[in-house]
Amino acid sequence: MGTKTVTLTTAQAIVRYLANQFIDVEGEVIRVCGGGFGIFGHGNVTCLGEALHDHQKELPLYRGQNEQSMGFAAAAYAKQWLRRRFMFCTASAGPGTTNLVTSAALAHTNRLPMLLLCGDTFLTRLPDPVLQQLEHFNSPALGVNDAFKAVSRYWDRITHPAQVIQSLSAALATLLDPADCGPAFLGLPQDVQGWAYDYPEAFFEARVHRIRRVTPDGGEVADAATLLKTARRPLIIAGGGVQYSGAVTELTGFAEKHQIPVAETIAGRANLLADHPLNAGPIGVTGSDSANNIASQADVIVAVGTRLQDFTTGSWTAFAGDARFISINAARHDAGKHLSLPVVGDARLSLLALEERIADYRAPADWVRKAADERKTWNAYVAKNVSHGKRPNSYAQAIGVVNALCDPRDRVVTAAGGLPAELAANWRTLDTGTVDIEFGFSCMGYEIAGGWGARIAQSEREANKDTIVFVGDGSYLLMNSDIYFSVLTGKKLIILVLDNGGFAVINKLQNNTGNESFNNLIKDCPTVCEAFAVDFEAHAAAMGAHAETVENPAELGEAFKRAKAADRTYVICMKVDPYEGWTEQGHTWWEVGSPQVSISGKVLAAHEKWESSRTRQRRGI
Repeated sequence: MGTKTVTLTTAQAIVRYLANQFIDVEGEVIRVCGGGFGIFGHGNVTCLGEALHDHQKELPLYRGQNEQSMGFAAAAYAKQWLRRRFMFCTASAGPGTTNLVTSAALAHTNRLPMLLLCGDTFLTRLPDPVLQQLEHFNSPALGVNDAFKAVSRYWDRITHPAQVIQSLSAALATLLDPADCGPAFLGLPQDVQGWAYDYPEAFFEARVHRIRRVTPDGGEVADAATLLKTARRPLIIAGGGVQYSGAVTELTGFAEKHQIPVAETIAGRANLLADHPLNAGPIGVTGSDSANNIASQADVIVAVGTRLQDFTTGSWTAFAGDARFISINAARHDAGKHLSLPVVGDARLSLLALEERIADYRAPADWVRKAADERKTWNAYVAKNVSHGKRPNSYAQAIGVVNALCDPRDRVVTAAGGLPAELAANWRTLDTGTVDIEFGFSCMGYEIAGGWGARIAQSEREANKDTIVFVGDGSYLLMNSDIYFSVLTGKKLIILVLDNGGFAVINKLQNNTGNESFNNLIKDCPTVCEAFAVDFEAHAAAMGAHAETVENPAELGEAFKRAKAADRTYVICMKVDPYEGWTEQGHTWWEVGSPQVSISGKVLAAHEKWESSRTRQRRGI
């Protein structure tokens, strides 16, 4: 008796397979693919579009306005679901697809699952060259989709319908792997999408997946425990991987039992509540004096679920030269950085295993008191920093207003520019897992698109809470069209547009390195004929949102209350000062290139001052 088969096109097989894949999330079995974002063109509408039409209920399709923003939304959706669910993005051949490269890079950098289903040129090459095809004269198989190889964890071009049996399974395994997680890309030639094949029915049977928890090696745990027990000044650095592992409770319990202060990375913000006695604060370039002062004296540092990027480590100047690292990470690549003692494994299981090994070890009481005193001093600085009165409007003041009025379970989203630093430093966490600061790829334009994606995911579990987006005028002008679709889809956002007249944080960096203001603030652009202010309120209202402009933080508070009560996306606009009001404390050194030769004395002086801190830079691999 032969294997039962069903005849489907390649596109139909892909969609049917996705519709029948489920995941166990805390005992609830739900589809692992939450649906998708799509813009149709000639490269995907006729075949993939036909297949998706027949599965609208199982795989809801959100129409995008820009492929890049679709990818950002998919990334934010995956973050909200802690990488347990993903969305697909589909784009036509050519420019529609290449618009997704930036989004894929963001997801790759942040280790986020995203499935990309993109049109490709005809496999037969009979109509070559086709519309939007990029031709390489000496390499006919090379096309724009090959650009995704650098920004994908899994990449394939489907050249025969049978290949999806292997490729889809491999792609899904990548999307759900805690160590290898990232974008999976499938190039779909336009003719192959419509070709039929007799697929085994078993391929489409419902399957329930689970996220793999890698048990750490006993020898690695033993080595880590031996080192940690020698620590007189231990510190935990908690990254985003703590949340993806579902290890917040274990991390908190580990820190409390052994009385070890905890610093948070940008991705790890909201691992601990702001008032937890062991919360040392955010660490690094966008950090706090409290965490950075402790980090500079720590002798043993346990890094959990973090890739230790340069903003976390102050380009590796934030620590004592003889500090030793233990890195707990599901990814071998991250666990072995900078001569760390690696513990390759799931954060939750690794912390539990390490706890068994270090038994009754507790950090010295004077060290714990020092960390608490540092945090108390930092809290006082933040309270003053976010206060408002006669001072110029600032990011910090806006953050303080919202922080005081939001619900503990509201989700806060921002990215790029000056807002990530200001939010990381000044936001006081009210509940765990409520902060999304996209700074892995530091990608402008993520804010509103990411807010939309986060809201879609949030509405699936916490529909009565809000998604709050902080965005500067520069990022708003770069990408804002998802305001329109947040209204159309009923996915309410509260968006704060903080207008500082250009790219003020880069202007600040420009000035801090001795350079004159040039081409960042609108008024400093040499090609601008007449500078004028954008009416962000009118623009947002034109896309269907409620919108208003406020003059100061006090008015912002009242407007935020109205936004909370509103029935749709609400945009609040406020000007902030481009020069004053920045959070000046809490920063470590950060390596940037500066000119060794210049006709400007200020540039040369700044170069010498900047380079003077390099002596503290840790040398590792």
